[in-house]
This record gives sequence, structure tokens and C-alpha cells, in this order.
Amino acid sequence: MTTYAPIYTHPQSVTEALRSEGYALMHPQDVAALAGCSLAGLNALIPSWDTLELDNYLKDGGRYRRRRHSCFIHDEAKLAQSPHRAHWQPLEYNALHGGMHRLFEPVLPETAADPAWRGLLSSIAGICSAVRGKQPWYIEAHQFRIDTTDGIGRPTPEGAHRDGVDYVAVLLIGRHGIKGGETRIFEASGPNGKRFTMTEPWTMLLLDDATVIHESTPIQPVDQHGHRDTLVLTFRAGGFQGE
Repeated sequence: MTTYAPIYTHPQSVTEALRSEGYALMHPQDVAALAGCSLAGLNALIPSWDTLELDNYLKDGGRYRRRRHSCFIHDEAKLAQSPHRAHWQPLEYNALHGGMHRLFEPVLPETAADPAWRGLLSSIAGICSAVRGKQPWYIEAHQFRIDTTDGIGRPTPEGAHRDGVDYVAVLLIGRHGIKGGETRIFEASGPNGKRFTMTEPWTMLLLDDATVIHESTPIQPVDQHGHRDTLVLTFRAGGFQGE
């Protein structure tokens, strides 16, 4: 199946793209500028993906996903980390793993305290406020590694889905020795869709969770073993899911 190269959104058009198209795709250099740091500053976060712990909640019995998860609140231009809590989604948004309180290992303290990490979360919250109005944003941060331990890895085992939040940011951290992992976006109530493969670290896809659904296709090893690392950030008004 033919895949397509990403078509990036101009930084000045991100807010309008979210309003009109339901998504925006940002180039790594623009993501770094948004976060108020250099690409080198963002890249300094990458080694923390080597510390992720096995996800023991996969209902398909797979061993292909590792992750860390922590929560934050952005309010009045201040970012604060919340006490560690379980991740929860309703069944209507995640038919495979919804209804479960899944408690994962937290993001490492040094990662959560890093200025590049904090700048990234705060700046995306600023975009959310630019689209929806200034307000507190309840942020869940998921570090993922999908590998080919089982021969195939599934970035979205639940299939095409919404997350039950207001906005979602999916950032590619790296691809190593794999094929697949195509990103697909579909109108939630229409026929149109987009598909492309993110290949450059710190490429960021921003989604309006109410208007589009999304998925990533499975990955396979090019040779013997490979993995795909991502950072998924969700932004929700009014509180965390499950509160």
C-alpha cells in the first residue's frame, strides 16, 4: 500500500487548521520553536524512552508495548504535575481497554522537570486555549515504545478511535528498524481522511478529538527487531477522565 509524505501546517496557521480541518501537523523545527527550546533540547529527552516499563494491561496478551504515564494541570500559564493516578477511559472511546483503571509507572522526575518537556506541554496548552478559550487544561502524558517482540507491534490495538478528551498531540520520537506505523486520520462524521508516515523525530500531529478519529497501523521489523517511540499528550477541559 502506498503511503504519503507529511504535509506540514505553517506555524501561523495551526489554530485555524484545528478549527477548520480538525488537525494540524507541525515540523520538528517548528515544534522546538513552539516549546521555546532547540531541537537539541528536545533530543535530550529521548534517552528516557529507554527506561519505559512493560504494559501489563494489554488484553490481546501482547508484550509489544512499554510506557510511562503522568498527569499535569496547566492553569494561568503555570504547569503543575498532579499526584500520580491511574489512566482511565470509558468503553465508548476505548472498546478494548476502556473501563479499566490502568496504573502505569510515572514519567521520570528528571524528565518531567526538564525545561523542554515543560515548555512543550505549556505551549500546546496555549494552542488549546487559543482555539477553545483560556481555561485550565488537564494533561495526560504517555511515553510509548511499541516494539516487534511478538513479530508485530500495534500502536493502536483498539483501532481507529477518539480519546474522550478535547485535544490530542502525537509526537514521533523515533523509528528504528521497522516498516509500517502509518498515521491515519478520519472525519468523525464524514467520508474524508488523510494518511501519511511520520519519519522525523519531533514531528507533531495535533488533533481535535471531537471532530476526527485516528489510528496508527501495525509495525513489523525490517530485519530482526525494531521499535517506534512516541509521546502522546491529551488535553481535556474540566478535569481528568475518571474523576
